[in-house]
Amino acid sequence: MTGFTALSAALPHRLSDTALTALGAGRPDRAALDELRRAQLSRHLLLLREIAATARTDDFAALAAAERAAPGRVRDLLARPLFGVWAAGCLGALRAGAAPERAGVGHLSDLAAGALTPHPRRDPGRQLTAEHDGLGISVRLEDRDPLREGLGLPPTPPLAPDELARWQESFAAAWRLLVERVRPDAEALTAVLDTVIPVRADPAARGISATSADAFGAVAISEPADPAAFAVGLLHEAQHSILNAVLYLFDLLEAPDALGYSPWRDDPRPASGILHGAYAYLAVTRFWRTLPDDPLARFEFARWRAAVAAAADGLPDLTPAGERFVGALRAEVRPWLDEPVPPRIRRLAEGANRDHHLRWRLRNLHVEPADRTYLATAWRRGERPPAVTPVLRRAPRRALEISPRLDLTHRLLRGLPLEGSAGDVAYVRGDEATALSAYRRNPGDRAAWAGMLLTSGLPAAPELAAAAYDELRGEDSDPLAIIRWLS
Repeated sequence: MTGFTALSAALPHRLSDTALTALGAGRPDRAALDELRRAQLSRHLLLLREIAATARTDDFAALAAAERAAPGRVRDLLARPLFGVWAAGCLGALRAGAAPERAGVGHLSDLAAGALTPHPRRDPGRQLTAEHDGLGISVRLEDRDPLREGLGLPPTPPLAPDELARWQESFAAAWRLLVERVRPDAEALTAVLDTVIPVRADPAARGISATSADAFGAVAISEPADPAAFAVGLLHEAQHSILNAVLYLFDLLEAPDALGYSPWRDDPRPASGILHGAYAYLAVTRFWRTLPDDPLARFEFARWRAAVAAAADGLPDLTPAGERFVGALRAEVRPWLDEPVPPRIRRLAEGANRDHHLRWRLRNLHVEPADRTYLATAWRRGERPPAVTPVLRRAPRRALEISPRLDLTHRLLRGLPLEGSAGDVAYVRGDEATALSAYRRNPGDRAAWAGMLLTSGLPAAPELAAAAYDELRGEDSDPLAIIRWLS
């Protein structure tokens, strides 16, 4: 690979304290985003150099020849998000002992051939374009490249013409919202967003999206339900791309793998994932903040402002760069906590956050058998509850938030009919006494324990209450009495 001029053109990458602070607040300027993009190209080139050192094949000679003939074209191909996915996967396979052909090194010859095509064909139907109030954007809609599977979600088959038209219409409507409501964020998207990958919807989720640390500027997303959902999805995933690029240049956390509670997921998350969630939802919260007359938007704003602030405040062991970055994030969201929200919506938002934390504890904190026995014995003897420390268990797989109570809250705020359990319907309507009575009759349902704590106002640990009840089952124990005892 000697003589591959793109490799020798790389320069050191730097961000000023001012630029890092602006990034932390979610308000980067174009120069900082361009620097992050250049750093990602350098990363791709370093991956390519490592691949070349590990597997020597004619494919590299073909790419080097193409680079000499068309350096700009080759650089554009190497800068694409899906090249990063390929390069990381290829190098990982080679280091694991795969032969070059099995690792996919032949992809470099395909790139070389594409770079030397005199007039590369561009399918205008595979672009999403939009323009509003003088600000335009154009991104690739990638529904064919096999590498699109590298973002971790099952992609759709190639879109039919009517599906393409539907995506384009929704994208244009989402862009209007972004430009009108959060123009600085829309301007940042023009510097970050490169590729949109349609993926299959998940029946258990309200909509799914993802990005990858190896694919700066690529967003995998299921077809959004409406333009607002599309706008939020793009903002959310672009923030992940930006933070991934920052983390390539800076260590922000001393212990990025330490597990803890995340307000956005039902499984335990490493500190790096909690930071990602806070940073992504910072932009989402800012978007919902601009719609004060929409009850659902006001709910989302009230819910996520508190979650972002709490997650940022709880991040442990920040590096000096992390103190600057997360400090700016906190400073951005903290004033929002004082903004007025209608009491009904505030109750629902605060309840949704507490409900999630309670259900997360029930799912992820395990009470050992001996501790269950201690609890049950103390209850039978009329003693004070013993000190018991539950064990955090790593989840076997990714767990997105699933909550019938949250779904009912969304329906209520949209003015739709409420269909669900008697307890949940009563809770979202504000009839907490009826809800508590219904939950109390159903202690076999873990969600009912969270419901009892929500509506009773008692501060017991839900996993201890449920564990004690399970140990005492058959002894005519009252679940609410156990909660009071533990409180």
